[in-house]
Amino acid sequence: MPDISNLSGPIGIKLVNDYFFRALLQKNNNVLKALIASLLHMDEADISSVRIENEIILGQDLDEKEFILDILVRMNNSTILNIEMQVINLHNWVERSMSYLCRTFDNLDHGEDYTNVRPAIQIGLLDYTLFREAPEFYATYYLMNEKTHQKYSDKLRLSVLDLTRIDLATEEDKLYGIDHWASLFKAQTWEELKMLAQDDKIMTDAVSTIYDITHDSILRQEIRARDERIAVENRLKKEAADAKAETSEMKKEIARTKKLLAKSEQRIAELEEALRQAQEK
Repeated sequence: MPDISNLSGPIGIKLVNDYFFRALLQKNNNVLKALIASLLHMDEADISSVRIENEIILGQDLDEKEFILDILVRMNNSTILNIEMQVINLHNWVERSMSYLCRTFDNLDHGEDYTNVRPAIQIGLLDYTLFREAPEFYATYYLMNEKTHQKYSDKLRLSVLDLTRIDLATEEDKLYGIDHWASLFKAQTWEELKMLAQDDKIMTDAVSTIYDITHDSILRQEIRARDERIAVENRLKKEAADAKAETSEMKKEIARTKKLLAKSEQRIAELEEALRQAQEK
């Protein structure tokens, strides 16, 4: 385990980066297990195994089709989890997360009885607020009766962690250490990470893996390349939004001009009619 006691200053990479998130969980199964236990409000002792089903070769260049780095995990050889770190707000997370969940839930083998369907959970770690009118640090959603709130099934679940609103963490969130995980991913300096790691074995383990990742030149290059791609996507998104706003304003201006022109034409017609009547007298 590397000595992190003398580390200081900026970490050098963004820990909300989805490629980093993938690398951290692939390289450290203990961190993966602890994170899942925290998010599912479980005791780690009740999780016998967690296994990433869709591992990638870390350090290998990703093509354009592999930009979505969602992680598929099988827990205790039964429950299937889909976990994703999402930085850019594409305004489609609700639909996207439900699509992930439904694909994950459709897990029966041919001819298998429906009662054997395995639980499916989708967890999104978002670096933005999903519902601005009702911000919440950590929220969980089920299918349930709209009148009685009776759950339809425990086998479908969606959870959303808003990494930008740690200030809204409840006592229950803190009890399970979810605020510490959010603080880890939002950390920008080694001092912040060392503070989290104090007297916390799993956080120390996580910070050690972060150290290994930051000192792997190939992984560091991939993470920074991913950040550059995200920056380009954000810039293009902003330019598109600005162009749309400019087009909308131009349309409004054209509508105002047409309205003024119509009034002018009406006034001209009135004056011409008044002139004609005056000439007839």
